[in-house]
Amino acid sequence: MLREQCRWRGTARNRGRIMQATESGRETAGEQASSRFLSTLWYKLQQPPWRTFAVAGVLFALAGIVYLSWTPGERVADGRHDRRTNGIWLGHGWLGDDAWFAENQRDPGTFRVPQTRRPLAHLLASHGMKYVFPHLCPCAPDGTLPKEDAEQTERFLDDFADFSVVPWVGGVLGEHCFPESPTWRQGFAASVGQLVERHPRLAGVQVNIEPLPSGNSGFLLLLEELRTALPEDKILAVAAYPPPTRWHPFVEVHWDESYYRAVAQRADLMVPMLYDTAIRWPKLYESVVADWTSETLRWSDPTPVLLGLPAYADAETGYHDPDTENLHHALRGVHAGLKRFARPPGNYQGIAVYCNWEMDDGKWDTLRQEFERFP
Repeated sequence: MLREQCRWRGTARNRGRIMQATESGRETAGEQASSRFLSTLWYKLQQPPWRTFAVAGVLFALAGIVYLSWTPGERVADGRHDRRTNGIWLGHGWLGDDAWFAENQRDPGTFRVPQTRRPLAHLLASHGMKYVFPHLCPCAPDGTLPKEDAEQTERFLDDFADFSVVPWVGGVLGEHCFPESPTWRQGFAASVGQLVERHPRLAGVQVNIEPLPSGNSGFLLLLEELRTALPEDKILAVAAYPPPTRWHPFVEVHWDESYYRAVAQRADLMVPMLYDTAIRWPKLYESVVADWTSETLRWSDPTPVLLGLPAYADAETGYHDPDTENLHHALRGVHAGLKRFARPPGNYQGIAVYCNWEMDDGKWDTLRQEFERFP
């Protein structure tokens, strides 16, 4: 029995050694296979076109890491940048005549009753709006403004007595507006003067011609003629174009510094439109808005500025992505741009939201949480 036990133990030890040797051989073979695979892979990656793909992959990964760590925008929730003198663009129906409602198949009752005007005035006041820009476009090719409903306009002014009501006038360059033409400028300025004469409680007008390339001398003459046509106490506001940027290289919708300053010298209120960039990356848009915020405030000085921000959809257009250009990202850009100053410049008046008819509860909440100051 003892001899048999010894024989069994010896056999077991031999079997263990054989198994260990076998496993060691397997590990060595596996390591060799892995080494051969890595060597082959490394060799291929050094050869074209794999070398190019490898470098591109590394660069792409690094770019992703940089983008994720980049924070060009700024969140400010304490209302420090809200001066309660903001603005908002309104639709045509608030001042429009019967012909406009018939042509556009709209219900006048949506606009022409106190039950809609007064709640709107209350809503806008609660969000710190001071300027309202009701649409009164486009003008006729001879410069004549579209007709307003006189009675409705006065009722609107009654309910918006605590606001500066500044109709938005102008149109498309080369279709409705011809600022290089002395005849057209004369007709447009005369029509604007007549509008304010008919409704003295209007605070002024906002001129919006789209597009309008930098350096258009006719537009500067138009502003001078409008200044003459308007009473001294009326506001001449301009829906202005933002500074040039490499991220949106279209000269017809950007103004360089010299032209921007020339326009600001002839205006009482600058409202740069900080949108329609076609940018698809939110952080890049925030960075651009931050740059535009600081630049337009410096270039406008001392003319007051409302920074125009997007709240509209228009997702089907190529120049606007609502997932990128929206109040959330625009406000982050504005806050970052204002942070570049020791304190906000004296000509900074706030923001202007485009537009009221696109606002909903969610967008009002964004404005409340990310911008507004409460007394």
